[in-house]
Amino acid sequence: MAPALELDGRSLTLEAVESVARGGRPVRLAAAAAEAVDRARAVVETAARSDAVIYGVNTGLGRLSDIRIPADRILELQCNLLRSHACGVGPLLSAPVTRAMMVLRANSLAKGHSGVRRVVIEGLCELLNAGITPQVPSQGSVGASGDLAPLAHLALVLIGEGKARAWSPSGDVGPPLSGAEALRAAGLAPLRLEAKEGLSLLNGTQAMLAVGALSLLDAERLMDCADVVGALSVEALRGTPVAFDGRLQALRPHPGQAVSAAHLRHLMEGSEIRESHRECGRVQDAYSLRCIPQVHGAARDALAEARRIFAIEANAAVDNPLVVWDENGAAEILSGGNFHGEPLAFALDQMAIALTAVSGISERRLERLVNPALNEGLPAFLAAEPGLHSGLMMAQVTAAALVAENRGLAYPASVGSITTSGNKEDFVSMGMGGALKLQSVLANTRQVLGIEAIAAAEALEYLLPLRPGVRLRSAQALIRECVPRLQQDRVLAEDFARAAELVGGEKLAGI
Repeated sequence: MAPALELDGRSLTLEAVESVARGGRPVRLAAAAAEAVDRARAVVETAARSDAVIYGVNTGLGRLSDIRIPADRILELQCNLLRSHACGVGPLLSAPVTRAMMVLRANSLAKGHSGVRRVVIEGLCELLNAGITPQVPSQGSVGASGDLAPLAHLALVLIGEGKARAWSPSGDVGPPLSGAEALRAAGLAPLRLEAKEGLSLLNGTQAMLAVGALSLLDAERLMDCADVVGALSVEALRGTPVAFDGRLQALRPHPGQAVSAAHLRHLMEGSEIRESHRECGRVQDAYSLRCIPQVHGAARDALAEARRIFAIEANAAVDNPLVVWDENGAAEILSGGNFHGEPLAFALDQMAIALTAVSGISERRLERLVNPALNEGLPAFLAAEPGLHSGLMMAQVTAAALVAENRGLAYPASVGSITTSGNKEDFVSMGMGGALKLQSVLANTRQVLGIEAIAAAEALEYLLPLRPGVRLRSAQALIRECVPRLQQDRVLAEDFARAAELVGGEKLAGI
C-alpha cells in the first residue's frame, strides 16, 4: 500500500486522485494545512456570533439569501441544507468517481478558506480510509452553485443519513446500508455540523471534476492505444509512414501532433510489410491513415488543456462564501462565484468533441480494412470465405452506430443555460451534464478502437509471411490473447468487449 496521501489544498495531482479513487490509497489532512483550516474556522465562528449578515451562515440559500436565520437555528440550517439539496436522480455514480469526489472535496476544504473545522475534512478522510462509499445519483446538477445535489448525497453519510456501500480496491461492493449503519460498521460517529459546514460540503465542482479527472486519465491512455491501433491499420493496408516524418511535423509544431507522429514512427520501425512495397509507386494514403498525427495530435492537445484546467481546479477553493485576508492580515468573508463550473464545462465538452473525432477516424480506417473496394486486395470483410461467411461486415456497422451516437453526445452542454433558484442563479454551466456525456463518448470510443484493433490484427494475418514492426507484432499478439483469429463466423459481442478492455488498458498503451 502506498503511503498516506497528505491533503494540503495545494499539491494534489490527478494521478494521486486516481490512487485514492481506484487504488484505495489512504488519505489524511496535512499538519500544515490543519493550521490554515483552524485559522479560517476561527474567523467563521467569530462572524457567526456577531450581528453581521453572512451568506449561508445566518441566511438562507439562493433566492432565499435575504432571509435571516436566528442564531439559535444556525446549526439546524446546516443539516436542512444537506437534506433539501439531496434530490438527485438517475443511475448512481460509480464507486471510484464517488471516492474521487470525496478526496477532491476534502482537499479543497483543506486549502483553508472555507471555514470548516478540521473534523469535517478528517471525517471525509475516515470515510475514504474505511471504504465507505456514499450512494450518489448522477443526475440533478446544473454545475453552478457547484454540484449541489451530488455533493449533498455524499455529505449526508457524514451526518449518519443517506445511503452508502462498502468498497475495496478489488471492486467488492457490499449491500446498501443507511448512513448510520455504514458509520457504525466502521466504528465512526456521525458528525454534528456547525455554522457554514453544511454549505461548504455541498457547494463545489467536485462531481464534474471527479468524472472529468478519471475520464481524462483514461483518455490519455486511450490515445496511446489509438496510435497503436492506427499503426496496425496503416501496416495492414500497406500504407506509408512518410507522412509521419519528423521534418513535416516540425513545420506545424503542435505538441500533440509531434507526439503522435513520433509514436507512429517508433511503432512502425523494422516493418517487413513496408519494405515489401516501398517502391510500389503510391504517392500518398487516404486521410484516415495519412493524417493520424494531425487528428490524434489535436485530441492530445485538447486533453492537455483539460489536464491544465483540472489540475488547477483540484487545488482550488470553490465554495461560497470564502475567508480571505488582506495585506495587513485582516480577515473578511466574501461572497463570490468560484463554484461556477464553466472552466470545467468547456474542458469536458472539448474532450467529448476530441474523442468523437478519434472514434470517427478509427471507424474510417475500419471501413478501409473491410471494404473490398478499399482494402488493397484483402478478403471482403476479412471473411475466410466471403459470401458463406460475413466476417467483419457487421463490425463496421456497430462502429458506425457508436460514432453516430458520439456525434449526438458531442453537442456541447455548456452552450445552454436554464435559470434556477428563482432567477438568482440565472446562468449556469451545465458542466455535470457534459461530464456524464463524456463518460459515454469515452466508452464508445474505446469500443470503436477495439473493433478496429480486431480488424487490423485479422488483416495482418493475410499478409503473412510479411510482418509489421517488432512493436506492432507485440500489439497483435496482445490482441490475439483476447480475440482468436476469425476463421469462420461466430458471435462477436464478447470479442468486442475484450478488445475494448484491452485498448483501454496499460498493456497496449505501453507497446
